[in-house]
Amino acid sequence: MKPQDIENIELQYLTLDDYQELKGAMQQAYSSMPELFWREKQIKTLIDKFPEGQVVIKINNQIAGCALSIIVDYDSIDDIHTYEDITGNYTFDTHDAAKGDALYGIEVFIKPEFRGLRLGRRLYDYRKEVCEKLNLRGIAFGGRIPNYHKYSTEMTPKEYIDKVRRKEIHDPVLNFQISNDFHPVRILKGYLEGDESSGEYAVLLEWDNIYYEKPTKKAATMKKIVRLGLIQWQMRLYKDLEELMQQAEYFIDAVSGYRSDFALFPEFFNAPLMAENNHLSESEAIRELAKHTKSIVQKFSEFAITYNINIITGSMPEVKNDLLYNAGYLCRRDGSIERYEKLHVTPDEAKVWGLQGGSQLKAFDTDCGKIGILICYDSEFPELSRILADEGMDILFIPFLTDTQNGYSRVRHCAQARAIENECYVAIAGSVGNLPKVHNMDIQFAQSMVFTPCDFSFPANGIKAEATTNTEMILIADVDIDLLRELNQFGSVRNLRDRRTDIFELRKK
Repeated sequence: MKPQDIENIELQYLTLDDYQELKGAMQQAYSSMPELFWREKQIKTLIDKFPEGQVVIKINNQIAGCALSIIVDYDSIDDIHTYEDITGNYTFDTHDAAKGDALYGIEVFIKPEFRGLRLGRRLYDYRKEVCEKLNLRGIAFGGRIPNYHKYSTEMTPKEYIDKVRRKEIHDPVLNFQISNDFHPVRILKGYLEGDESSGEYAVLLEWDNIYYEKPTKKAATMKKIVRLGLIQWQMRLYKDLEELMQQAEYFIDAVSGYRSDFALFPEFFNAPLMAENNHLSESEAIRELAKHTKSIVQKFSEFAITYNINIITGSMPEVKNDLLYNAGYLCRRDGSIERYEKLHVTPDEAKVWGLQGGSQLKAFDTDCGKIGILICYDSEFPELSRILADEGMDILFIPFLTDTQNGYSRVRHCAQARAIENECYVAIAGSVGNLPKVHNMDIQFAQSMVFTPCDFSFPANGIKAEATTNTEMILIADVDIDLLRELNQFGSVRNLRDRRTDIFELRKK
């Protein structure tokens, strides 16, 4: 049929009134196996059990194609199964709407005269919509390989599939399924009795629902739209720790007033307290500053609970086993606390302050998904953020402290690169102003920002929000986690999925 001959196309639920026409259409679609058609009793059972899963496409009120499916408990399915197994010997007792978590496709066909109109894509798109609507984790089915019989004496099914994927062999069914985002998982031997064209082999194909939310007994749900509150901190002299924490609370109050999920402070935001020890050497003064860290963390944890916000404390000097580290804390709003460290210290930090590089690197679980935290210079080492991405990181936070514009530019451009290559959001927050009475902390240059990947669902320049340069302020930005899932599956480029892990690997020791 030609497109100009089409008066209307409709996707409809299958009914028993359609049965005789359905039977004839199926016999035409499977002309090499004329006895391969569903009996009326079987169609009635499917419609009774799962009406949403049984649909037909009609062109000019004539059945042009059909898709049938059931819901199964995917973990209960044997890795190697047959068509009879999955359909319960064609009784569909395997359908389990209550406990099932996956849509299993048991039939898709298009009548020969209607092929070439991309009707199969419509049926697959409908299945994906049902899967998302019912919060199922994905779609699976055994896909025929009808051209395999031409090559069965030359190659194994696995070799055949590899050549189809490389476009060396054309298989109309498998090519179509792969083009619709289904990925081969394994070979199923003896899948469909009588399928001589495929040698009775099939390919188990899967499609993952990126919006799937695993059922939980907890009242809380994972947030999909996450609001970030970045604090561009003004370096100024404070009378004491209490006054500094009053200023910190002021900003926390402000960003939580906008219902932010995170508050991000800069690296060494508490440096003004070194002024009282300016008569000491730089290395001695920063060790005196480290004595405040425990109290600051405790206060931040209290703020996190009181203001119902997750606080990333930037960083502070901390002494462990008589060694000086640059460390920070994630203070969650549920009261829990976790520590992170600066892994790479700059030459100046090592020479002037005697700072040691840390050794802890991991992604943190939060009520807004997994996050990573890298302190300033660490953002310039792409291996770190890639490891965090492999651990499931959605948002990378980078507290920083830079004195000059060229130093800031290194952090800023590396942070944006991390967003693109790891398909994540990156938030950076720094300090502005100056501290004339603190050695080695003369001036600060900063522009806090939120970066995104660069694709159609995101800003073209990859910048979600940006603060005014060198001005004390807060920056509020919303980021949509679902957009990252879409990017990973359907992006113009897919940096994480397209990595050549066959020729290199990255691992944490």
